[in-house]
Amino acid sequence: MSSPENILPSNADTMLSISGFGMMLYQARNLTQTLEVIQEASDFERSVNGTLVDLSNPIFRKYKSKITCTDINAPPLDNIWPGMVVTVDCAISLCYPTGNPGSPARHEVSGSSYVEGPFTFYRPVLTMRVMSLSQRFEEWKADNGWVLELEEI
Repeated sequence: MSSPENILPSNADTMLSISGFGMMLYQARNLTQTLEVIQEASDFERSVNGTLVDLSNPIFRKYKSKITCTDINAPPLDNIWPGMVVTVDCAISLCYPTGNPGSPARHEVSGSSYVEGPFTFYRPVLTMRVMSLSQRFEEWKADNGWVLELEEI
């Protein structure tokens, strides 16, 4: 039986959690989070017979993430700098075939795992380094926008 997916933590209005940011209220609703494989994870060459060969090192199987949001308040971004290490309880989900040995590949956000059909979905917990941060404010709309780019360490 499936458990309910994407349940918000109590007293929160977003599934996203970033260490050091505290409880984000009215700071990250309607956010967009991308999860993408880092460039170093792929290394392909063609053999003399034209066969594509994977030469990538499994140690580089890491993610980068971009979090974009516009909400009423800005999150506590003061004193957040590139290079800082944060723990991200992602809003985005990953999935794997249920019963697959060795899965999930990352730690799960507590209570985020659920089964649907032959797949198990979960939100990963990633230890990441801040790569870049930007903010914007639209005065007449009173919108605080922010973008945070991260890479898994």
